[in-house]
Amino acid sequence: MYNLMMKDFKIGIQPWVLIMPLLAGALMLIPGWFYFIVLLYFFWISIPNMFNEFKTQNDLMFTMMLSVTKKDMVKARVMVIAILEVLHIVIAMLFGLLTLHLYPNVENFFFAPYMGFWGLCFIMFGIFNILFFPMHYKTAYKYGKGYTIALIAVMLYVGIIQWVGIQNSIVFNIFTGTGADNMVLQLSILIIGIAVFIVLTMIGCNISIKRFKKVDIS
Repeated sequence: MYNLMMKDFKIGIQPWVLIMPLLAGALMLIPGWFYFIVLLYFFWISIPNMFNEFKTQNDLMFTMMLSVTKKDMVKARVMVIAILEVLHIVIAMLFGLLTLHLYPNVENFFFAPYMGFWGLCFIMFGIFNILFFPMHYKTAYKYGKGYTIALIAVMLYVGIIQWVGIQNSIVFNIFTGTGADNMVLQLSILIIGIAVFIVLTMIGCNISIKRFKKVDIS
């Protein structure tokens, strides 16, 4: 599986995809911005370009020629995407810390980049993974339908949760107001978000493996 992951990073993924977390993360320096957009760029740009590249390179047939199992193929691809997702979040978090330091008194209409916010972001990636991968691995070749549905779900999640944050003063205070200084609360939300991300990604991976095993590639 490790070699399959290295294959993706070395020949399956364009170098600019690995630079995208840094470019997108720099947008965190905009004070009082809608910071979910920083991570949504991964879904808008990186995902469709990566999977279109896999399709163009006929990566599926090439990988099937190797002495690897379908299970390892799925696990390696899911792990590669998960690593890129975590990379996007970690780099954005670093820029977010810098933003909080540079603009300590800025008034945020949207969620500020405290730890609780990143917990919500981890959940966002988990939602995408549990929807996209199982639908993609019905064929392991077509990705458009699964990508569209997963993207819509993520956009709805972001829109709803941010709307609740704007409309509900309790939620707003947790993520942006007085609750932002409650380190126990913030850390708890972050840990819960990471746990949800891991669980949803693992479930999506397991479903994908079962579906891909039924795919006849000849």
